[in-house]
Amino acid sequence: MQLAPEAGPALPRRPSRLLGLTGSPAVLPPPPPDFQLLMLQTKYWSIELRKRLKPVKNMDPESEKPRICNVTPFQQIVASCTGAILTSLMVTPLDVVKIRLQAQSNQFSKGKCFVYNNGLMDHLCICEEEGNKAWYKKPGYFRGTLDAFLKIIRNEGIKSLWSGLPPTLVMAVPATVIYFTCYDQLTALLKSKLGENERHIPIVAGIVARFGAVTVISPLELIRTKMQSKRFSYNELHQFVSKKVSKDGWISLWSGWAPTLLRDVPFSAMYWYNYELLKKWLCEKYGLYEPTFMINFTSGALSGSFAAVVTLPFDVVKTQKQTQLWMYESHKISMPLHMSTWAIMKNIVAKNGFSGLFTGLTPRLIKIAPACAIMISTYEFGKAFFQKQNTQKQQL
Repeated sequence: MQLAPEAGPALPRRPSRLLGLTGSPAVLPPPPPDFQLLMLQTKYWSIELRKRLKPVKNMDPESEKPRICNVTPFQQIVASCTGAILTSLMVTPLDVVKIRLQAQSNQFSKGKCFVYNNGLMDHLCICEEEGNKAWYKKPGYFRGTLDAFLKIIRNEGIKSLWSGLPPTLVMAVPATVIYFTCYDQLTALLKSKLGENERHIPIVAGIVARFGAVTVISPLELIRTKMQSKRFSYNELHQFVSKKVSKDGWISLWSGWAPTLLRDVPFSAMYWYNYELLKKWLCEKYGLYEPTFMINFTSGALSGSFAAVVTLPFDVVKTQKQTQLWMYESHKISMPLHMSTWAIMKNIVAKNGFSGLFTGLTPRLIKIAPACAIMISTYEFGKAFFQKQNTQKQQL
């Protein structure tokens, strides 16, 4: 029988190589102070990071936009009124110089009409005086646009650059206020129903707003033109309107409505769609939540220029139809049947070719681009000012 070997003497326990420590009963030495501080800082920032990331549900940039207080309709009216007046003051001198150059090359006889634009809308003006008393008949002997600017300022004073402006503002400012306020109100309504990212909202809102503004202002513009051609008392003006309505019906007060809509409604749809698109693209390009003054200015100028080129044929037709309507009315001749908008357009193409529909492209661009840029950037600046005021009041 084999016996088990005798147990030898107990061997000493070797120190553990793990972490350079001895056997399990040994107590771990405390970590150095720097390590403790690092652990505390890591724990603190992990808690803070969880707190800050907890409200974030998605990474959509739209959800990170700061909350902005809405602008009231009255504040929109004030902003659009300020923009309209400033636009008129900046753009009217261009049209005054253009009319003076036209009158120099082709004398305006009594009863002849011409189109006056103050940067906001067109107005039909009638030559009512013989001689050189009227501002557009004053002799200047201009050699060009710049020469006309300098001579008018030097010989007639700087106020002459705004000749004929005050009467037109009576119509242009209310029309602009109605247009811009309605656009913003409709845009807000449609966004609440269809969502913020619906791309067709600017088109619909622009069409409806322009349709309403033209419909309201068109009869008033007809009355203003009639008052300009002859000094009417209020009683005589009432008799004129009553006679016109009884003879031709209420629709006669909107005689220039159709060609104006054909030009202004497509212009408005293209302008607002391209403006909102350009503004959003520029904001994304420069990493901005809200557009700056220069982004609004650039977007307004580019979108206005594009819309002006596309709708120029309707502008040519509108101007010609307004002029013909006045000539027939002033000479008490019955209006011919071929005075429809499409008939006038065909007549222009037959006489001057397709290029005849784009007559005056350069002067129109020179006038429309700055007018759109100044108006929209001033309007947006006014709204941003009121938004800031409303936000500060809400935080108090």
